[in-house]
Amino acid sequence: MPEELVIRHCSPTLAGLKTANMFTCRYDSSAELRKDVRDLNKLLGTKGMRVIPLRYIGGKALIYIYRPSKLRSDLNNNEACKVLENCGYSCKSPEKCIAELIRRLRVSEDFPHEIGLFLGYPPEDVSGFIEKRQCRLTGFWKVYGDTDKARKKFEQYRKCMRVYYNCWSGGLPIERLAVSE
Repeated sequence: MPEELVIRHCSPTLAGLKTANMFTCRYDSSAELRKDVRDLNKLLGTKGMRVIPLRYIGGKALIYIYRPSKLRSDLNNNEACKVLENCGYSCKSPEKCIAELIRRLRVSEDFPHEIGLFLGYPPEDVSGFIEKRQCRLTGFWKVYGDTDKARKKFEQYRKCMRVYYNCWSGGLPIERLAVSE
């Protein structure tokens, strides 16, 4: 799995600004992909992150990089838990929620609408998307709530992605870019 994909798609998570990111990567060998995931977990695990493949389809894997402590906090939010429960999840543990998300991703080609909660999106925006309300702003996600706060987050993420990519391109290794919790 090319480090460039991780830097391009997951910089806000590496920087500790975001709960999680995901991206799709091609693979030729499932054994090689598993090794890449193990190696990345060794590098990022010491910084409070986990890497897991969520789904495999046609030589591509959907990779999820997240901060378990941030996900636990996000999913403990009453509104987030209500959204998940309405979608059939049990909010007892983030691990069980991830297991259910994986199950849903593997039985359907579509992304479950609640996936935004696993990426750190505001619960009001996830529920707005599920309810098909009028979107007020589009950026890293569709915003149905606080547009000013979302604009600031979007700019913060864009700046982080630029800085991280430039630093990585200049030779700074991913383990130095990743911020500890």
